[in-house]
Amino acid sequence: MNLPPNFIYEGRPGRVVFGAGSRNHIERELIALGAKRALVLCTPEQQATADEIASLLGERAAGVFAGAVMHVPIEVAREASVRARALGADCCVAVGGGSTVGLGKAIALDAGLPIIAIPTTYAGSEMTPIYGITEAGLKKTGRDVRVLPRTVLYDPELTTTLPPATRLSSGVNAIAHAAEGLYAPDGNPITALMAEEGIRAIARALALFDTGGAVPAEAHSSALYGAWLCGTVLGSVAMGLHHKLCHTLGGSFDLPHAETHTVMLAHTVAYNASHASHAMARTAHALGRSDAPLAIYELIVRHGGPLSLRQLGMPESGLDRVAELAVANAYPNPRPLQQGALRAMLQRAWEGLPPRS
Repeated sequence: MNLPPNFIYEGRPGRVVFGAGSRNHIERELIALGAKRALVLCTPEQQATADEIASLLGERAAGVFAGAVMHVPIEVAREASVRARALGADCCVAVGGGSTVGLGKAIALDAGLPIIAIPTTYAGSEMTPIYGITEAGLKKTGRDVRVLPRTVLYDPELTTTLPPATRLSSGVNAIAHAAEGLYAPDGNPITALMAEEGIRAIARALALFDTGGAVPAEAHSSALYGAWLCGTVLGSVAMGLHHKLCHTLGGSFDLPHAETHTVMLAHTVAYNASHASHAMARTAHALGRSDAPLAIYELIVRHGGPLSLRQLGMPESGLDRVAELAVANAYPNPRPLQQGALRAMLQRAWEGLPPRS
């Protein structure tokens, strides 16, 4: 391996418990953290799972807040913080995907409560110090080590009921973290290894999901393992155009988070392809193809995922605004941000056309 002459790798503190049934160790992990009462967070759809976790905690459960929603509206974050204080919680247990973990982060930022995360999707937010809060139609993101979950319980049994469409979009969401991490300006050999292995693990899991027969347990473990690696990459390096666009589309137009990543990834990778050849080669290799943008697009086609922003409810009239917002603030990206080129790329994504480098 040819190493760069200089690089920095900063490992994030945190504890990971991986394996089928690991959710049953929640009380042990709460005690190890030094916490006494946990508020369990979830979306309304995850209420039953959250109730199970609360029952495993017994008297250490302060209650369940089942109000997490996409993009963490500031009103919901404030309500949850007030609830945590009123119940005397000294910890939050976030059970679910990016919406729930994101709510836990908002509480951590506001009230300083540590987080134990129990992911049920492949969003990867549990491995990052990145938070996002939506206020007045704009999603504002930032980094703060206080929001990084202290412990993560990866239990593949909790992902077995994910609908096929959710498995795909959540998996591509994870791949996006790694694909963009491969061309990050502050990337390094360690995160590159994680990124390539994470993409490979997710792609392998998606193939196993679609064999037509019973889904092997290995598929669920491989997907969650890949999500862990891809999430670690997301939390270790700076993200560029892809994540900027997805946050803008989601926060400003209320598009579904993972599905937006799914539609946009092939196009944003194609936009950067000419300025990130090494990253393209590693992404393509992980997917078993020679062309990274096309490999991503074909993966989505093969598994029946969404291909256009129009499918997600994005109004064509909003594309100009998205292109304007994409260049409004400086952020790292391999290819210079050109509003006209971005607008053309967004049009292709809106129509569901194949990516064009």
